[in-house]
Amino acid sequence: MDLSNTLIDHLGMKIVELSDTMAVATMPVDKRTHQPFGVLHGGASVALAETIASIGTYNLIDKENEICVGLEINANHVRGKKDGTVTAIGTVLHRGKSTMVWDIKIVDEEENLICVSRCTMAILKKR
Repeated sequence: MDLSNTLIDHLGMKIVELSDTMAVATMPVDKRTHQPFGVLHGGASVALAETIASIGTYNLIDKENEICVGLEINANHVRGKKDGTVTAIGTVLHRGKSTMVWDIKIVDEEENLICVSRCTMAILKKR
């Protein structure tokens, strides 16, 4: 899957681990991901969370016959971050035929919780 020239590429996200139960990615906290007050934008955290759920789901589906899209996402932003790197750790909570539900925790370099999110992915048949 080519991630160049996508939101993933633009925000500097890097996939660092991918398995049948987990997906992990990092994202820099810098001018690309800041909100106007100089801290990590909540929307950037949500984009990172949905990216993890999407890539994790894509890893588990029949790529020849299925696609996956975000169906629902929520997020609680529990701590601000001005710079450095955040890491999103996604674990699959439910692996169904038509949906998957992911739990995503975004932490800083010291493992402090920055954001917690749950994302439901829809699995659709290719047309």
